[in-house]
Amino acid sequence: MRTQVVIVGAGPAGSLLALLLRRHGVDSVVIERQTKEYVLGRIRAGVLEWTTVEVLRRAGVADHMDAEGAVHDSVKIAWRGEDILSIDFERLAGKAMMASGQTNIQEDLYAAAEAEGLDFVFGASHVEIHDVTTDRPWVGYVVDGEQVRLDCDHVAGCDGYHGVSRVTIPAEAKTEYEKAYPFGWIGVLSETPPLPHLMYANHERGFALCSMRNPMLSRYYVQCPLDDTVDDWSDDRFWSELLARLPQANADQLVTGPSIEKSIAPLRSYVCEPMSYGRLFLAGDSAHIVPPTGAKGLNLAVSDVHYLSEALAAHYSGDPGPLEAYSAKALHRVWSSVRFSWWMTTLLHRFPDQTVFDQRIQEEDLTHLASSCLLYTSDAADDEYNV
Repeated sequence: MRTQVVIVGAGPAGSLLALLLRRHGVDSVVIERQTKEYVLGRIRAGVLEWTTVEVLRRAGVADHMDAEGAVHDSVKIAWRGEDILSIDFERLAGKAMMASGQTNIQEDLYAAAEAEGLDFVFGASHVEIHDVTTDRPWVGYVVDGEQVRLDCDHVAGCDGYHGVSRVTIPAEAKTEYEKAYPFGWIGVLSETPPLPHLMYANHERGFALCSMRNPMLSRYYVQCPLDDTVDDWSDDRFWSELLARLPQANADQLVTGPSIEKSIAPLRSYVCEPMSYGRLFLAGDSAHIVPPTGAKGLNLAVSDVHYLSEALAAHYSGDPGPLEAYSAKALHRVWSSVRFSWWMTTLLHRFPDQTVFDQRIQEEDLTHLASSCLLYTSDAADDEYNV
């Protein structure tokens, strides 16, 4: 078997890349170790930058997003239980944000892939990537008990942090940067109407976030110790803790209800440099992880895929330059987003070793932010990619 590009991973990054490549007349095969149902069942990101919205619309996978998503032109930040800063995206970045769940986006991606007859292989085990430093790379895997060899021109690693793609790159050929944060988030999904605005809260009891997926699906988070488990957090305890961390007026607005999903995630920052090795190119979580504070994870994956699809299209049109420049171009935006997510995390969370001095500086930073009306966001400060 042979194709032009083997894409490892059928999450949002891999699925979108396959669709964008098809638009350019480039053939691909997508290999996924999980089942389709498993991928669709993952509860992930929900806040999209407008450039991400535009890429998804251009790819023809925006039906759910446009029908059910909520456009937001601002976000609110609360601290000391009373001060509230409103950040105007339209004024500061020139573009709004969209709240839309990743599950719906993934459903639209799979529907479009099926409609266009794209080749997806689910349940592939023992995936191995070979000979990427030659002009004859290939990927081996097992499906339905049969060993398969798939020859190709290039391999796109879109298989996440725990995938095989990044570890295929020898240690001496990459530099890895990582920062682990000393707390996690417990998140709850509930079929309740959300607050009218996205809201972050810095409280003496810890961080809180109020987000949404659609008009009757809300997503909430609170900061928790790293060693907590889901069993430690009953619905009653979660709602009580969330309400305690919000300004009273917002707590009075919030509608509680039974959780339909609950999970705990650690927070960390991670970057692998470079994002390419021979004919292997990394995109999304296989190359970088950001804490969810800045809502950059899915948005970065989409920008990676946009850059990579354009670079591969140029390569097959006779211009090798964009593919050679892919890693440097992607990493420029990655590090901007990593910095922003680190800054937001540092600004809004209470750290275990935080002194009263540190807390006072944190509050002063928030006060300065409110008075200056300046917000450093990678969407505003970064060079926007054209779609």
